[in-house]
Order: sequence, then structure tokens, then C-alpha cells
Amino acid sequence: MQEKGWSREELEAALREAKRRDMSYGSGRILSSMCTTPHRAGVEAFLRFLDTNLGDPGLFQGTKELERRAVGEIASLLGSGSAKGFIVSGGTEANITALWVARELSEVRKPEVVLPETAHFSFEKAARMLGLRLVYARALPDSSVDVEDVRRKLTPRTVAVVGIAGNTEYGGVDDVEALSELAEERGVYLHVDAAFGGFVLPFLGELGYRVRRFDFSLPGVCSITVDPHKMGLAPVPAGCILFRGEELLESLQVESPYLSMPVQCTLLGTRSGASAAAVFAVLKSMGREGYRRVVEECMRNTLRLKEGLEELGFIVREPWMNLLVFEHPEADVVGELRRRGWAVSRTRRGEARVVLMPHVKREHVEELIEVLREIAP
Repeated sequence: MQEKGWSREELEAALREAKRRDMSYGSGRILSSMCTTPHRAGVEAFLRFLDTNLGDPGLFQGTKELERRAVGEIASLLGSGSAKGFIVSGGTEANITALWVARELSEVRKPEVVLPETAHFSFEKAARMLGLRLVYARALPDSSVDVEDVRRKLTPRTVAVVGIAGNTEYGGVDDVEALSELAEERGVYLHVDAAFGGFVLPFLGELGYRVRRFDFSLPGVCSITVDPHKMGLAPVPAGCILFRGEELLESLQVESPYLSMPVQCTLLGTRSGASAAAVFAVLKSMGREGYRRVVEECMRNTLRLKEGLEELGFIVREPWMNLLVFEHPEADVVGELRRRGWAVSRTRRGEARVVLMPHVKREHVEELIEVLREIAP
């Protein structure tokens, strides 16, 4: 660290140069991310509550109330009027917390978790931290988990089963209804990772699309991860972990005697109140109608891109939601797109993967189709 601080002009120049090197959502060329341009109401609320800490909620009772109301809004969207939880940093923290609860509720030595092979890599982090063995169940051709393979892999050491509602690679949605029945039958904790799908599937259902149930309306579901900073349009970082009942959180309680509350139930001690306020602000500004409109536009763009790709001879997987996976037998699609300034990613099989988030507009889709026309032999 230098002895004297920079002038405002020096600092501004350094920040401006760093920002210049970043890609911009506004370009419409970020197609690999499940995050997007945040809603203005969320940005304003985030800045207003920037100095609040929900790790010491007695000092920030108004902010704590905003978190409670935001969690209640999300719970109602996901089929529950009584689920409890927290605004957290994102899906990774939420998934770790859920498996932490599942482990603490069991008395199993060498505990195991059965999860789809399409599960997010955050579960690997959770397993290393919590001393869990991950047992992967195979995926069906549509990228959803093979429930019968899950059944075969359950043992007396299984402390949790994981279902995915919108996996990050293919957008696939597991048959959580069947997993719920299996979890009830075996008395096993069921966690659903809906980090992406949680703010998509409910509105797709309202728009008339055929969707699978995945939420607390299914009696076997114990907890759900959902990320407001994805399709919820909140600023990063803003995840959410929900539990069917508050009693599930009791297993995580640790004493915090010098703070304003005697116990904590969260992984993080210091938690940003700005994120909770931002989530509340976006939820209230958007309403169901606003989210339906956003999801509808994203799906229209997704289906338009699918149509254009098929016309050009690309092989396209049927989308579950606003995520497309495609390939061309004679072209390195991902490599060519990246060379032309488009941020796309590859699946584990090498296919191109694009997410049609709200910052991707129809004109960007049409531009992409024209670029792909040049790429296709």
C-alpha cells in the first residue's frame, strides 16, 4: 500500500480503465451468464442500505423486516405461506446451507447425498466442507435425472437427495414430484436447487407453458435454493435459501453473545442488508405481472433463436426454459462466436450453450442468427 492516497482523478482513471475492459450486458453479447442488468429499483435500494449488516439485526430492525417480507414473497411464489429462510450471497451459499441442515438432522456416519450428474459444482464444495460423499445419478437424454437410478443409489447412509429445477448446463428440470414421493417413502431430506428456474418456471406456468412442479406444494420438499440475482433481476449478490419450517433451522444455531441477537443460523456472520433491501424493492416494483412479461419476452427470443438455428441446419436441444444448447456437425460454433466477440460457453459435450436473459433483446437475437449464418458451412 502506498503512503499517500490517490487523487480522485487518479482513482477515477483506474476505475474507468478497468470498467472499459469488462463486457457489458447492454451489448447483448453476454450469452453465457445467468445474471443480467439489475432493475433500477434494486440498485437504488442497494445503495441506500449499503451500510447495514443483517448479521447484527437488532441494529437494523427495518432492514431485517425487509428481508422477512422479501423471503415471504419468494416463499409464496414457491408454494408456501410459511417457509422461512434468508437472503444469502447466492446459490452456492444456499446449497451449502441446505446440505448442512440435512447433515445436522441425521446421525449417520459417513453420510451420502444422491444428486443428478447435472448438479451445480457448488455441491462439490459443500461435500468437501461438510464431509459428505456425493453419489451421482445419471441423466436422461432430456437432461433430467433418472429417478429410478436415484432410487437404486439410496442407502442407509443417504442423508439427502437433490433435485434440480433448471440445471445450469442444459436448463433441465428434474421430476421433483417423483423425487418428493421417493423422499417421503424413504424418510430422506429433499433439497431442490432452483437457483435459475425459481424465477422462471412459476411464470412459465402462468403463461400456459407446460412445466413440472418443483416447489413446496410437493410435501417431500424440505428446502429450495433460488437466486433473485438471476431472473429475479436483483443486483449481485442476492441468493435465497428457503426451508419448509423454521424448526429445520434450529440445527444450525450457534451462540453470538456479544451481538444484538443471541444466536445465528446462517453460514455467514456478516450479511449484507443491502441485498435484502434490493430484493424486496425489485419484487415489489415488478409484481407477478412484471415478471410474467419478462419471462414471456425471454421465451419468445429463445424460440426465435431456436427457429433460426434449425433453419440454418444446427442441431438444437428442445429448451426447458430460456436456455438453448446447440451444435453444428461441421463447425466449431463456440470458438467462432468467441472470436467474433460473443460470450458463449460449452457444455461438457462441447455443444454451444446460450442463456437468453432479459438483457438479450430481439435485435441481438437477429444479429446472432446472421453471425451464425456466416459460421454454418
